[in-house]
Amino acid sequence: MANIFPRSSNFLPVKIAAFVAVIGATVTLGFTYYGTPKYTRVGYQPDQPVPFSHKIHVGELGMDCRYCHSNVEQSNHSNIPSVETCMNCHENGIKTNSPALAPIRDAYETKESLAWIQIHETADYVYFDHSAHVNSGISCVSCHGRVDEMEKVYHAENHSMGWCLECHRNPEQHLRPIEQVTNLAWTAKDHPGVMVDGELKQLSQEELGQKLKEQWKINPPVSCGGCHR
Repeated sequence: MANIFPRSSNFLPVKIAAFVAVIGATVTLGFTYYGTPKYTRVGYQPDQPVPFSHKIHVGELGMDCRYCHSNVEQSNHSNIPSVETCMNCHENGIKTNSPALAPIRDAYETKESLAWIQIHETADYVYFDHSAHVNSGISCVSCHGRVDEMEKVYHAENHSMGWCLECHRNPEQHLRPIEQVTNLAWTAKDHPGVMVDGELKQLSQEELGQKLKEQWKINPPVSCGGCHR
């Protein structure tokens, strides 16, 4: 009796097994690359050319984020401070001769930029506007964590697409009064509350956020075109 199937069909199980193995390896590698802290940079904490302590400058001295990152309200990029910004304080008697500040003094004298290492990066195919967020009541802490408590800044949040969409779908969980955007320690408990039926009512974050969302007509995009342009 003649063979119904061609001889090449003997290799079909091997081909199927190889195909499944390739698909499995692709999925595994994809998850390893895109779904782990290594890809999302969580915990990334590089050594900077100068040991700048946000805990001291922001947490203890109370410096506003916008003194160094002065463009966040006007630009889509958050600028890195120039050495001139640093020297505004440090050439006027504040640790002026500290050995740790030698790179800043050298850069200031030579009119060169200091090579700070960027910690938070946005992919080239993603459009992110700092000014749109901070001017809509989204605090620095929502994306960068409690930087005011960091002796050495690290990447606190994963900044994945799903993470961003979660905020866009539920902005009330993060909205706060504009004047409190750079106050990283502020919470809804610090809000004075609102009058309801003649009584002062303390609002939860969700209640306050919902009130601000309606008042400011906050409607973040949740489609691909909102960030991928």
